[in-house]
Amino acid sequence: MGLKVVSSAIILFSLLLLLASTAKAQSNGVFDVTKYGGKQDITAALTNAWKDACASTKPSKVRIPSGTYSLRQVTLAGPCKAAIELQVNGILKAPVNPDQFSGGHWVNFRYIDHLTLSGSGTFDGQGNVAWSKSTCSKNKNCEGLPMNIRFDFITNGLVRDITTRDSKNFHVNVLGCKNLTFQHFTVTAPAESINTDGIHIGRSTGIYIIDSKIGTGDDCISVGDGTEELHVTRVTCGPGHGISVGSLGRYPNEKPVSGIFVKNCTISNTANGVRIKSWPDLYGGVASNMHFEDIVMNNVQNPILLDQEYCPWNQCSLKAPSKVKISDVSFKNIRGTSATPVAVKLACSSGIPCEKVELANINLVYSGSEGAAKSQCSNVKPKISGIMSASGC
Repeated sequence: MGLKVVSSAIILFSLLLLLASTAKAQSNGVFDVTKYGGKQDITAALTNAWKDACASTKPSKVRIPSGTYSLRQVTLAGPCKAAIELQVNGILKAPVNPDQFSGGHWVNFRYIDHLTLSGSGTFDGQGNVAWSKSTCSKNKNCEGLPMNIRFDFITNGLVRDITTRDSKNFHVNVLGCKNLTFQHFTVTAPAESINTDGIHIGRSTGIYIIDSKIGTGDDCISVGDGTEELHVTRVTCGPGHGISVGSLGRYPNEKPVSGIFVKNCTISNTANGVRIKSWPDLYGGVASNMHFEDIVMNNVQNPILLDQEYCPWNQCSLKAPSKVKISDVSFKNIRGTSATPVAVKLACSSGIPCEKVELANINLVYSGSEGAAKSQCSNVKPKISGIMSASGC
């Protein structure tokens, strides 16, 4: 009987210690990683703070204060019992060696409803060494490097005031998300960084990217299959490869793309401006209801490009046309300078020609010595209205 009393007392004392520890770690719903032992490497501290916050029945916040921290690969998963926020005010540094990762990500948010990622902090992927080892620009079967941040199956999310720097691969990948907004979001990487798309979206609905700045070595924003209702507004892009829908038609059973709205953006010193691209001779697909409007181009190599013969590094065959159907596309009120003579190029599929393509008020000037800017069109007859400074089509 005495042993049972002692055992019960020990259990009660342990529970009291646990409750006291949790109470100390959090205050008013704020879970500070430094209270969990996070000083330099915060991987374990962040994981434990997230678990406690996610279990809270009231809205909670996990805080990473100002400072510089090491963070190894981590998954922050739900479902959580209430809305949750990760506030990052410090600089998080990823392991330099890509061999220390598995699964293609550094930080992964998964299956969370009402997620906020906020703060003035930076996710530094330290990708310089990894870029030199990447073969993805030439080999379609290359081994993928880790992305800085993955958002998988997030519903009702907000990413605000965060910076991602020098990712080894894509900076951000959005998959299976619904109602996710990026606001005052910054992506920074040098032009020579390989395969470092700023934000890639696939199989997601209701994605908003607003008042953000993206400079990288690949597409500033890339749109994969299954994307619906994407709104890109007041985004500055450059360096990089521009804002791209696609590439599409590379894989079987791709989902339709529709409802793409890119407005009031500025694109500078990039390989492309606004682009739609699909692979030839592979798989079918549908892309429609895509609109690009009120965009400034500064020294952009291919300001307006619809390319259904996209075949980088000869990774495919041009013998058969693209099987992707493209329709209901408009380019309106686009002005600025082209770094190449062909400012507008619409190269549609000869097998399934584009339909309902509109060009309105296109005022693009070529500043080189090869004459005025011009446009080229194949397998499409666009509706043209207003100014059309690039002759042709």
